[in-house]
Amino acid sequence: MNRTVRYVLGRVAQAVGVLWAAFTVTFVVLYLLPSDPVALQLGAAGIETDKLTPEQLAQVQAQFGLDRSVLAQYWGYLTGAVRGDFGTSFAQGRPVAELIAERIGPTLTLSLAAGTLALVSGTALAYLAAAVRWRPARLLLTRLPSVGAAFPQFFVALLLIQLLSFTLAWLPATGDAGWETLVMPSLTIALLTGSVLAQVLMRSFDETLRQPYIATARATGLSRGAVQLVHAFRNAALPAVTILGVLVGQTVTSAIVVETVFTRNGVGRLAQEAVLAQDVPVVLGVVTLAAALFVTVNLVVDLLYPLLDPRIIHTPKVSAP
Repeated sequence: MNRTVRYVLGRVAQAVGVLWAAFTVTFVVLYLLPSDPVALQLGAAGIETDKLTPEQLAQVQAQFGLDRSVLAQYWGYLTGAVRGDFGTSFAQGRPVAELIAERIGPTLTLSLAAGTLALVSGTALAYLAAAVRWRPARLLLTRLPSVGAAFPQFFVALLLIQLLSFTLAWLPATGDAGWETLVMPSLTIALLTGSVLAQVLMRSFDETLRQPYIATARATGLSRGAVQLVHAFRNAALPAVTILGVLVGQTVTSAIVVETVFTRNGVGRLAQEAVLAQDVPVVLGVVTLAAALFVTVNLVVDLLYPLLDPRIIHTPKVSAP
């Protein structure tokens, strides 16, 4: 088996392992919660569990599948997830896949808008910081990502609502109808992810511009901008490509906070509602979906990375003397 096949199979196995671990940890955490999902659902319906007979309580537990052992419940959820069936919501009595399908559109739109904004702004800021020669301006540009990454997202969201909605009345504070409702949520998410991307690119640019081949390119008479764009950008972008999966994960997890603050009817808000209600099937479905997206992006990045840097696969191993 050649190195390329081993590399691909290893990355695929790693992706499957991460997905399984995310599902398992989520199930264990939900099982260890002190509250009772049956009591929560009955309480939401105005029914007190102490007023039910043991037979009635057992019937409700059987309806939710909670009369089985923990291992049986885990195996049932796991095999169902492999088939794409996450069961029925405890709280809403509807298939989990159907609930997610209804909510995923606004979340994907928000994630795409925020990701595009973060990629453009982070890359532009890093390139500008590398191109600027005036030291005070460069120092300011290199400090901006640290400031952007330091603010909690809920604080940024509330600040934008106060400024752009209540003070200036430019944008709606809540909802998910129309492009106007995308602006503030996208800015909130992109501030963090774009700042992280800019930090990585700035460090990578600094290291790349000190390499000998950059001096050789400058000696040929190319302008500083041409050297940075043609010769330095590709190698400087490699670390940013590596953390692309992490940035996607941040965008997905940020949706929970952002959709709650801006009252967007997306998967993030569905996850928040399901956690509060201890709706196990819905939480497992949302976490599995988010983990699948995360590992898929990481897998694609891992498979593309050798095309950008062939040394990952083709560098021979040095045997110990």
